[in-house]
Formats: sequence, C-alpha cells, structure tokens
Amino acid sequence: MNQYRKLMSDTIILGIGTFASKALVLLLMPLYTACLLPEQYNTAELISQTANLLIPLACLGVTDGVFRFALDSRADKPTVLRTGAGALAAASAGFLILSPLLFLVDYFTGYVWLIILYVLASNFHSVCAQYVRANDRPKLFAAQGIINTALVICFNLLFLLLFDMGVVGFVLSVVVADFMVGVMLLIYAGLYRDLARGRLDRGLMRELLRYSLPLIPTTIFWWITNVSDRYFVTWLCGDSISGLYAAAYKIPTLLTLVCMVFYEAWQFSAVRDAEEKAQSEFFGRVFGYYSGLMFLVGAGVALLCRVFVRLLFASSYAGSWVYIPVLTAAAVASALTMFMGSVYMVKKKTRLSFLTSMFGALANLALNFSLIPPLGAQGAAIATLLSYLLVFVIRTVTVQKYIRFKVDYLKLSANALLLAGICAVTVAAVPFWWAFGAGLMLLMLLANRRELYDCLVGALGQLGVLKTRQNRN
Repeated sequence: MNQYRKLMSDTIILGIGTFASKALVLLLMPLYTACLLPEQYNTAELISQTANLLIPLACLGVTDGVFRFALDSRADKPTVLRTGAGALAAASAGFLILSPLLFLVDYFTGYVWLIILYVLASNFHSVCAQYVRANDRPKLFAAQGIINTALVICFNLLFLLLFDMGVVGFVLSVVVADFMVGVMLLIYAGLYRDLARGRLDRGLMRELLRYSLPLIPTTIFWWITNVSDRYFVTWLCGDSISGLYAAAYKIPTLLTLVCMVFYEAWQFSAVRDAEEKAQSEFFGRVFGYYSGLMFLVGAGVALLCRVFVRLLFASSYAGSWVYIPVLTAAAVASALTMFMGSVYMVKKKTRLSFLTSMFGALANLALNFSLIPPLGAQGAAIATLLSYLLVFVIRTVTVQKYIRFKVDYLKLSANALLLAGICAVTVAAVPFWWAFGAGLMLLMLLANRRELYDCLVGALGQLGVLKTRQNRN
C-alpha cells in the first residue's frame, strides 16, 4: 500500500499549496470585476489565452518533455535539464523571429509585446518548476505555486488599483510573477548547479523532441476545445456576453483545481510504479476514487453556482451564473479524460494524445458553429462538454491496450446522469430547483459513499489526525 500512501501524501502537499494559491485568486474576483468592465475583462482573457496557445509552439513542448524524461529512474537529471534548456533557448529564439506575425491580428494592436513577454516568462518558469517536480520535491513545487500567486496578486493590486493600468496591468502581473519565480527556482533550488554539471546530449535531444513535438498539436487541440468557444462567443454574441462567459469559466476552475492537484501527484506515481505487476489494479482503484470525487465536486459547484456569483462577482456579471453548470460538467469530463491520457504519458504514446485531442478539437469547432447561433453562449458550453465526452470515450477504449484496468461503467453512467440532472434543473430554474438538485446530490453521495469515506480517512491519516489500518500494518 506504499504507492497509495505516497500518492495521497503528494496530493495533500500539492493540494495545500494549490488551494491556498487559487483561493486567493478567487477572492480577488471582486477586484477584477470591479476594475475591469466585461469588455476589458474579455480582452485580458483573450490576450492570456492567445499566449497560452503560443506557449507550446515557443518551447517545442520541451517543458513537459523535461518533466517526463527527468522522472526516469536511470536518467542523468542535470543532462536532461541542460539539454531541455538548450532546446528551449533555440525554440524561444525562433519564436522571437516569427513574433512580428502577431501584428497581423488587429484585435491585439498595442498588446503584441505583452503576449511575447507572457510566452517567454511562462516557459522559463515552467521548465524550472517541472524539473523541480520531477526531482520529487513536492513541497518546493507547492511553495513556488503559492509564491507565484502571491506575486500575481501583489502586482495586480499595484497595477490595477494604484497605477490604473487596466488590461495591461492585469496581464503584466502574470508576466512579472512568472519571471521572478523562475529566477528564484534557478537560485534557491540549485538549478544553476545542475545546468553547469549537465551536458548537451544530442541523442537525448532527439528523444526529447520525438516525445515533445506531438505535444505541440495536442496542446493546441486542447486549447481549441477549451478556449475557441470564447472567440466564437465574442464573434457571434459580442464582447459583453463573452465577458460574462469568461467570468463564468472561473467558477468551474474549483473542480479543475482538484483535478490538477491530483494529476500532478498522479503523474509521478504512475511513472514510478509503471513496472509493478499490480499496475492494472493500481490504475483501476485510483480511477474509481478519482472519478467519484470529481463527480461530487462538480455536482456541488453546479448546485451552488448562484452563490459563487453573488459572493465573487460584481453586479454587472450577475447573469454569468447560467453558464456555470454546463461548464462544470465539461470540467468533470475533462478531468476524466486527463486521467485516461496519463496512460499515454506513462507509455510515452504522445501520438495517441495528439490523435484523440484532434478529434475533440474538430468536434468542438463543428459544434460551436452548430450550437452557438441558436443557443448563444450556452451552446458554446454544451459544445465543450460534448467534445470532452467524445475524447473520453475514445481514450477509455484505446488505453486498455496498454494498461488493462477496471472501469465501473455502471457507476460512471449513474454519476453522469445524476450530474446531468443537477445541471438541468439548475439552469432551467424549475420550481423548487434547489430541492430537486439537493435530492440528486444526496443520491450521488450515497452512490459514492465508499470512495468519499476512503479518501477522507486516507487524507486524515496522512495529516496525522487518524491512522488507517494500512498505517498500523
């Protein structure tokens, strides 16, 4: 049971850091929505999301490659870092040469320099952080996340309240924070020493690029599935509606947050235990707990969406609640899809990640064209949900070729139907919708009571509050 305890321990450590940082960001939503009009907030979000699209192109995907290759037990970690940094430097130079092409997009006039800085600072921070995570230093990885968020908040307060820099101040806060934390890791975590000790290995670089390059279109396809709907909504519904839709996206990040906390710990455990005979049992059992928790958190977020909007958003964003339930269901589907994708990561099958994400992106584009004109921004949310469901089904079938683990399809279907019911009664606002929603939530709790109990007992045991039977043994 050591692998389960290690996974739980890493998840708790990363969870403390991640929840602390993201909670601070959510608490600042009143500041963002008060300082930025919906149109301005939409512009800031589109700048950030466009930069996120360019990030994998500007690094050739090597930040993820550095993490995966440094995880291998027999890897020369300093050489992995040195080789990855060399590839990143060459890719960044190419990005700078091609960056004038951004001036062709009129929407970003005056913001091109900001997009360039955002991309470069993010990749620098990311390669440092991923290397630290691959070296099994979860406490430092969690701490740097908190420090990064604290810096973003400090600079937001400075740039938005004191200097009234609007959109530029909102985005520049992220840029400065990423650069400062990257430098901190370089010095405090001793990465500069590993860079000096490592060597530039051309053979390793070829392997690294062979793994990383398929991740570029994969990331782009996921970006299309995640973000293209905001461009469609801006185009078809206007900046104001798109601003509400972008704000609504922030609430399901509570679930995405839970997903990422687990996934960051899971990647390490999945690779480290990849050679164990009990791998199939390990994957199957963890997926059962993980999926149950995702559905429960998703149901809670969907049911409380109006409360979140009242507490966190300015009054001009009050109408954004209507998009949150469907976007939350999409976040649940995304979380389950990500778990299945971890099998590809373990087996280094990035080509399959590419193909499955491509199907999702193409479906998303077609559904956006079909659903947004008749349904408005709600059509975009439905398109995102259906796209993730498609990829999840494909991955669930294909991963069994590499790691055959048990999936309880009956419970999975029951959870999906209960979540769909909660979303439907919440959005439709039928009479006594809250009572219907609470009843469905209770049924979901009963269906997942074992998973919830085991997770709570395991978490308390790791925190030293309660010792589990496994710990006694």
